[in-house]
Amino acid sequence: MYSCGNCRAVAVGPDGRCAACGTYQQSQQPQATMPAAPPTPYAPYPAAPAVGMPAGGVDLRRGLATALTVMFSVMIPALVLVLIGEGGQHQVASDFLDNPFSVTQEEIDDADDFALGASFIYGLIGLTVAILWAIWFRRLRLNAEVFAPGTHRFGSGWAAGSWFTPVVNLWFPKQIANDIWRASSPQGPQQVRRGLLNGWWVTFMVAMAVNLISNVQYTVNDRKLEDLQEDAKRGKFVNQDDAMDAMEGIKNSLGVNMFSTVILIAAAILGLLLVRQITAMQEQRAALPPQAGVGYGMAGVAPYGPAGAAPYGAAPYGAPTPPAAPYGAPTQPGAAPAPQPGPYPPYGPGPTGT
Repeated sequence: MYSCGNCRAVAVGPDGRCAACGTYQQSQQPQATMPAAPPTPYAPYPAAPAVGMPAGGVDLRRGLATALTVMFSVMIPALVLVLIGEGGQHQVASDFLDNPFSVTQEEIDDADDFALGASFIYGLIGLTVAILWAIWFRRLRLNAEVFAPGTHRFGSGWAAGSWFTPVVNLWFPKQIANDIWRASSPQGPQQVRRGLLNGWWVTFMVAMAVNLISNVQYTVNDRKLEDLQEDAKRGKFVNQDDAMDAMEGIKNSLGVNMFSTVILIAAAILGLLLVRQITAMQEQRAALPPQAGVGYGMAGVAPYGPAGAAPYGAAPYGAPTPPAAPYGAPTQPGAAPAPQPGPYPPYGPGPTGT
């Protein structure tokens, strides 16, 4: 039986070493390793996108603006018809107050039918304009967000919904319109003149308020007159003065309603001009170059060296690697050779002592 050439233990392996020494020596042998991945150079910080001009750009399709222009052009004559119908009713009421026997029931019915027909035509046109306006106004708001992101007080949903929401429709649409107008101005937000916008809003709100007052007044007096007529049919006593007062109230409400219709015609004309003006403003604003974006770092410059360079003096990725110097040879010219290891037996330094 032979002993281990390293520790003198009983050799159990074919190489003349015991199992412990053989495993230890194998762990000391250089192992073949996979080549390391090439160093990845640091990339520069990307520059921020240009402010106000995303990839989608702005929507400058003129279909909605053209449709609104046409509908406003049709609405104005329809309002004129409404005004004529209200004038006819007002005249019949005046004649009745002057002489109740000078007005026939046929004349009253004709005046009412004409006014009702004109109001129906205007109602259809007004509903179409309201729907187109809400869609168009929301598109303006989206374009304005592109021109001046983060400067608006309300989201794009309110641009359409605020017109149909009670109470807030008294001021939300105007604030949204102010933001749109300011963002769409080609001269910049500091030189914005909102004369047309303010004139349209004031006339529109005044027309709505006056129309509401006239409608309430007409409804109250018309209901009073109908009650008096029902009492007369039932044989009850009807005071003639009460009937004349109710008719006087109807006449006055028709006069107020005519005034509101005149203001509404002015608002429709200003609305037509507003559609043309703000459409042209957004087209001019979109033709201007976008504001340059502010980068998050110096664009194109790597903070740890130029892009593509290997850090810490390593060879660039893909370059041929020079052959390794022999063990103990100087790695640089003029350098002293590395110390050589002492002589060892084939299977280790051998035992120490006896």
